[in-house]
Amino acid sequence: MTTRANDNHPRTWPGTEIHQSILPFRPTLRIRLTLFYGGMFLLAGLVMVLVMYVFVSQAFHVVSHTQYPQLGPDVQVVNPVTGQALTKADYDALVAAREAATSSDALHTLVLKSISALIALLILAVAFGWAMAGRVLQPIGRITRTARQVAGSDMHRRIELDGPDDELKELADTFDEMLERLDRAFESQRKFVANASHELRTPLAINRTLLEVQLSDPGSSADLQQLGKTLLATNERSEQLVEGLLLLARSDNELVDRRPVDLAEVARQALEQTRAEAAELGVRLTDELQSATVSGNGVLLERIALNLIQNAVRYNLPQDGWVRLSVRTVDGAGELVVANAGQVVPGYELEHIFEPFRRGKGRERTRSDKGVGLGLSIVRSVVRAHGGTIEAVGRPEGGLEMRVRIPGL
Repeated sequence: MTTRANDNHPRTWPGTEIHQSILPFRPTLRIRLTLFYGGMFLLAGLVMVLVMYVFVSQAFHVVSHTQYPQLGPDVQVVNPVTGQALTKADYDALVAAREAATSSDALHTLVLKSISALIALLILAVAFGWAMAGRVLQPIGRITRTARQVAGSDMHRRIELDGPDDELKELADTFDEMLERLDRAFESQRKFVANASHELRTPLAINRTLLEVQLSDPGSSADLQQLGKTLLATNERSEQLVEGLLLLARSDNELVDRRPVDLAEVARQALEQTRAEAAELGVRLTDELQSATVSGNGVLLERIALNLIQNAVRYNLPQDGWVRLSVRTVDGAGELVVANAGQVVPGYELEHIFEPFRRGKGRERTRSDKGVGLGLSIVRSVVRAHGGTIEAVGRPEGGLEMRVRIPGL
């Protein structure tokens, strides 16, 4: 089973499949407004042409029933084509035919010229609709650009839309108020993180120093030495918890300052830091590292690799354990894959594997009690800050395979 840390697939609503199957592309709002304006103009023009056709046809019908002067008995009408004299009935039929032909030609010309004028006006209407739609949607584009800048960790940006007090200005003002509250909340969070960093690190560092001084005393008893080691291990675990919480709080925002980083070099550094612990636990490390340049922060990317490798080493088989690390370039992005042996992980546990302080019930550590349950949560936060994805795959024979993709340059 596979679980992803961030799922960017949009939700499908009823009728979306039909809409997407009819249109070869997904039109933007501006295109849809332009088509709406043009369609309404075309419909109104067709109705106008039809009404004019009916009215003109009725007018010709009225004219055709107008009483003309009648021919007298001594008047002779000659057909100019044949030269034969026409009777009164032939003359009346000829006049009626000429009137019908004239009416038909006039109506035909009216329809052709009306449709030609309608097509020309339709082109102008579409161009005018495109321009008007762009002008109407301009505030929405401004809101979208501001939202993107805010998403890029610039919480001080505001829309400050000018103009009449319409729906768009109300939307922009509401968005500005929301940004103001979010900015205050994040500023409060940053202050809390700074205060917590100072207030929590200092006493823990003092405790560690005191314990190390006590343990360095050769005259202390064995029981006191054992108690000091236990307290020192507990203090170290508390320090790791504090560092993990602070890093988790700082790594949730998207990175602004990015630099080219070789993901293979980052993974190699993290691997070297884990070799001693892996050797102590009897876990075999193998790697296949290919150069993959990505855009990001080297320290945070190293934290991703280090946390994944440490997690793979500590959650492994008691005997004959192994961890396989690979780095390569896939579709222009750098991919880091960490696979390890271990017990079979149920699919329902994979759904919560990235939550803080969560450990699978069926996952037993090797002979190590290090860690505070924040490793994968920190990895997910750092991956999100880099705009990447992380995927956890349960291996059928046991263990996990973690796949991280970071966008390239």
